[in-house]
Amino acid sequence: MRDKWRKKIVLYLFLIFIFALTACTTNSTTKEIDGEPKVKTKTNRNKGKKITIGFSMDTLREERWLRDRDYLVAKGEELGAEVFVEAAEGDDALQIAQAEALISQGVDVLIVVPHNADAAAAIVEKAHVAGIKVIAYDRLITNSDIDLYISFDSILIGELQAKTVVAQAPKGKYVLIEGADTDYTAHLYKQGQLNVLQPLIDRGEIEIVYEQWTDDWNPAVALANVERALKVNNNQIDAIIAANDAIAGVAIQALEKQNLAGKIPVSGLDAELAGCQRIVEGTQLMTIYTSIKDMADTAAEAAVKIAKGEKITTNSTENNGKINVPTILLEPVVVTKETIDETVIAQGFHKKEDVYKSVKE
Repeated sequence: MRDKWRKKIVLYLFLIFIFALTACTTNSTTKEIDGEPKVKTKTNRNKGKKITIGFSMDTLREERWLRDRDYLVAKGEELGAEVFVEAAEGDDALQIAQAEALISQGVDVLIVVPHNADAAAAIVEKAHVAGIKVIAYDRLITNSDIDLYISFDSILIGELQAKTVVAQAPKGKYVLIEGADTDYTAHLYKQGQLNVLQPLIDRGEIEIVYEQWTDDWNPAVALANVERALKVNNNQIDAIIAANDAIAGVAIQALEKQNLAGKIPVSGLDAELAGCQRIVEGTQLMTIYTSIKDMADTAAEAAVKIAKGEKITTNSTENNGKINVPTILLEPVVVTKETIDETVIAQGFHKKEDVYKSVKE
């Protein structure tokens, strides 16, 4: 009888030991999972899979943005990543919805060209909830915990625009046709322009007789603004600082109607083919060449590094109203009739025969 009870006790103790050992193993596994970050990067969840990059763009209506897309996709593929592109054509709600779709697809990194700097903060928040880091491309996203900003020195761009125009028209009445008020970068361009113009304004050498933002960077809006500027000043203006080449194009269109094209210096930005053609033809004074390929390549390389958990080297910071955003700023270049051959043409951005096709030798 005693032997029987001894056997039962031994069996009971053995079962308790097995149960305790199992519980201990289970608790160890749980602690390891609980010890991981609550929000992990997509890369860690999908280690070993092909890197995917989402590219949420404001628009593809302009030549330069088509180039951005093509360069970034090509560089991504070269680095072994796949790039998914969406363009919202100036619709904030659509851009947020498209970004959500990219997030739902499980992209590793999201690159955003915001239409509206403030509205795009919602994209950053949604991406971070999913553990996806976000790069602001060319335009800063404000009031958000954006992970990285890649652009050209926007204040310097504005300064270069103003300096080049001032060298041509050191005194007189100026018209400023800026970009979209919702675009943080457009404000930086204007800040740079005023860095140069304000001392001249204070000395009474230059007077800004008309200035206006261009809703959605829409050339039709810019055209109406330039026409009004000419009308209210009885065509008595001496210079137009246009925020980019698309705006410069319609400004020159308005000047042509008044037989003023080529007589009034007009600035630009983006080194679009049409802008470069106007420069050699003599109707547009200058543009700014920002190597879109360099920026697209830099963004693709940064996205892949982020996806792999590698360190990103930055050279600046930009305060977006919430944080000092780690920033990579690239160098802009002035393009005039005198320098166009050694810049955009020499670097293969445009072919010489295309730029000069309307110029008689």
